[in-house]
Amino acid sequence: MPQFDALLVVSFGGPEGPDQVVPYLRNVAGGKNIPSAVLDELTARYMLFGGVSPINEQTRALLAALAAELAAHLPGMSVYWGNQFWHPLLAEAVEQMAEDGIRTALAFVTSAFGSYPSCRAYMEEIERARAEVGPAAPEIHKLRLYYNHPGFIEPMAQRITEALAHLPSERRASARLVFTAHSLPVSLAERSPYRQQLYEACALAAERAGRSNWDLAYQSRSPRSTAPWLEPDVAQLVRRLAEHDSPKDIVVAPIGFLLENVEILYELDVQLAELCGDLGINLARTAPVGTHPRFVQMIRQLVLERIDPSAPRLALGASGPWPDLCPADCCLPQP
Repeated sequence: MPQFDALLVVSFGGPEGPDQVVPYLRNVAGGKNIPSAVLDELTARYMLFGGVSPINEQTRALLAALAAELAAHLPGMSVYWGNQFWHPLLAEAVEQMAEDGIRTALAFVTSAFGSYPSCRAYMEEIERARAEVGPAAPEIHKLRLYYNHPGFIEPMAQRITEALAHLPSERRASARLVFTAHSLPVSLAERSPYRQQLYEACALAAERAGRSNWDLAYQSRSPRSTAPWLEPDVAQLVRRLAEHDSPKDIVVAPIGFLLENVEILYELDVQLAELCGDLGINLARTAPVGTHPRFVQMIRQLVLERIDPSAPRLALGASGPWPDLCPADCCLPQP
């Protein structure tokens, strides 16, 4: 059987204080100049929440739950944490792994869907971190995509049911379900399975939540880009629903985000809630799945797949489980 010493949890990262917001945003920009007006606007969003993104706290909670899950079922496997854009950065995590004598590790990325920013970019960042650390860096193998794994779909369906329970019982059946995910430039989406995987995951989660009437919308489009991005934007969709269907209630489920973050808090809990208020629509939002016990169990199952090739590879729907290794040309940023 393959031998792995550790699991590296790879996340986006986020600021944990006002003084970290601008450096964090510059990291996300990757050295590109951010116009001062855009930087001021983005900074103001974070300052609404004290300059703190909940994503790091959520990741710590996931790490604690995952460490307990692995200790109970796969003892001896250490858990590490590295972020793409804020501390602990991936290079810091890989350096610590090397110092601890880790030679071969698995990586779990907190993104269920395949695209350049949600999958391949993380793999590239892991390789940059390994190169920075040097020959002592461990080999790191990414776990497969899990957009249709029951350990992702079933918790998502439960989150939808929990959000519906906050509505008056007589209005639950007529509530409109709207899934959201991070938008992408169309050029990137066309070179990835992102849209297809999203539609499949939404359909699976809606079915298990007993909802036949649902929509998928996008959020978090870059304010600097002039290229076409995936649509509809969630605000556009809600306005269209208000005009044609006049729903009393909308349940928004950010299926594309595993952990709470400022994009959810600001774009859904502030901006979308204000729009719905203006339109006379009651808005309820689901919690992400990232600390759900079944989701944590799923990560352990993904690890076991790589340790024991005879372990079951679980997947819902018709597509089957995603392969461990993506095609070489999958999700390339350029054709």
